[in-house]
This record gives sequence, structure tokens and C-alpha cells, in this order.
Amino acid sequence: MSLDSFPRDRQQPIAALAFDYGTQRIGVAFGQSISGTAKAVCVLKARDGIPDWDQIAKLIEDWRPDVFVIGLPYNIDGSDSELLARATKFANRLNGRFNLPCFGMDERLSSKAAIEQVVEESGGMGKKSAIDDIAAQIILENWFQELSS
Repeated sequence: MSLDSFPRDRQQPIAALAFDYGTQRIGVAFGQSISGTAKAVCVLKARDGIPDWDQIAKLIEDWRPDVFVIGLPYNIDGSDSELLARATKFANRLNGRFNLPCFGMDERLSSKAAIEQVVEESGGMGKKSAIDDIAAQIILENWFQELSS
């Protein structure tokens, strides 16, 4: 399976679960294309990049997404990062287990933007562990923005 950037039919409303993949934590956000908004849902723990698939199944049951959006961790210069292959493998497993289309979104700078958002909202007291789901939210909002353009 290759990760396309966008679905073929961009006119249909889309509900999406987004994932900010990491080897220790995976941020999750939910959103829909009508408003182009997303909200941070949770941060899943992972063991060497492997999530608790039952937790993901529960999220899918609760949120009923049409698609998954996976943050693709390229290096700042656009080259492939070490984590990119693992994030793509995670996307392939999501698709294989839950039979929903997966779309990739360049996530460069999403974690930096998430940190800035947490620090701003907390008056400078943000915690680093709280950014993974916000990074997923930013990834998904960026995807919706690109989808509508």
C-alpha cells in the first residue's frame, strides 16, 4: 500500500483519525472536513513503536472515521528520516487491520508548533509529554487545509 496524500473525491465530507507516530507515544486526533477542524483525543503508549491495537480498535469504534491520516516524519530538508519507514509500516498495519484508507501528511514542524501551542495556552508551563495528541491535531488540520485547496 502506498500512502497517497489525498482521497480522489475531495467533495465528500470526511471524518478522520490522525496519528502522530512515535516509538514511545502515538498522538491521536479526530476531525472532519466540513469545518476543517480537529481535536486532540489522546496519547497512546507504544513499545518500540507497537501500539496496543485494542486501544486503537476502541478509538475507531468510538469515533467512526472514514480515513486515517498519518504524520510522515521527514527531515527538515525533506529527506527521509529514520522514523519515516516505521511510520509508513504503522500506516500499512492500520490499513490491514481495520480496512480503512490511510493518507500521509508531511509532519515537519508539527511537534514544534504543538510545543508552542501548549506553552502559549499554559502561560509558559506546558509539559513536553502533552504534545503528541496536539501534534496529531495540527497534522490533521493541515491535511484538511491542503484537502480543501
